[in-house]
Amino acid sequence: MKLDTSAVDYTPADAATLAKSAEDRGYDGFWLAETKHDPFLALAGAAAATGRIELGTAIAVAFARNPMTVAVTANDLRLLTGGRFNLGLGSQVEAHITKRFAMPWSRPAARMREFVLAVRAIWHAWETGERLAFRGEFYTHTVMTPFFDPGPNPHGTAPIYLAGVGERMTEVAGEVADGFLCHNFTTERYLREVTLPALERGRAKAGKTLEGFEISGPVFTATNDEEIADVRRQIAFYGSTPAYRPVLDLHGWGELHEDLHRLSRRQRWAEMTELVSDEVLHEFCVVGTPETVTGGLMDRYGDVVTRISPVGGVVQRPGK
Repeated sequence: MKLDTSAVDYTPADAATLAKSAEDRGYDGFWLAETKHDPFLALAGAAAATGRIELGTAIAVAFARNPMTVAVTANDLRLLTGGRFNLGLGSQVEAHITKRFAMPWSRPAARMREFVLAVRAIWHAWETGERLAFRGEFYTHTVMTPFFDPGPNPHGTAPIYLAGVGERMTEVAGEVADGFLCHNFTTERYLREVTLPALERGRAKAGKTLEGFEISGPVFTATNDEEIADVRRQIAFYGSTPAYRPVLDLHGWGELHEDLHRLSRRQRWAEMTELVSDEVLHEFCVVGTPETVTGGLMDRYGDVVTRISPVGGVVQRPGK
């Protein structure tokens, strides 16, 4: 299992320092989320500061862009990193796509499937010199002149990871992606009973199995009271989102979602956190010391995920 680390609260200026620190500490991958800054730009700086560690987006918002812009940027970062860049994409939710980015939204799973296929078609045209002729329901790419064609990438194309929670998006990941980014708001039970079967169905559509398919598990960890309090806040926030309700429903906690959602609409954030019981906390979060958290992660996910990205407490590599 590869051990990764990630950053959500960063600036383009300090991303390079964070990536270099992760590399020096022996991490296998460093991933940036798209929150206040563009992760692609920040990773360009991280590429210059590192030489071994894998770099990736977890996630970049696909529907805020189009397949051509993503294909170009990912190709450039693959070059810049010497083949160390991984492209992690996610859909975001409808309100952000339509009201923050002013971009179209419809049938997100079908749109994401086509988005990935379009990116791959663009890369294929560059790799082979064949005519670009992608025509889909949501995206059409049929023009690629030599002036805009970068040609084959000596490091190959970037692996594509898709993020998801719902079964439809997870199936799409299994069908068209190289890996899956589990959401933080995923329990071990949800991963085993919902996520894995959906990925297997998607792989079957492509005539493949899960062998060689990467599954990355960003998992909440906490090693002190401050971190526990922070994880409770994050669980409350995610639990209030309708798109993530299926995770709570699986555990019989649908009523908790309703309470959290109602309070979130009134912006009563402190009250939301108080609703996250110890039982709920421990389903989502591995709590302990840096030494015991590592064992807890392996016990829960060691036979399921191929890479793991602890979120919260400091985690030591096994054997370190």
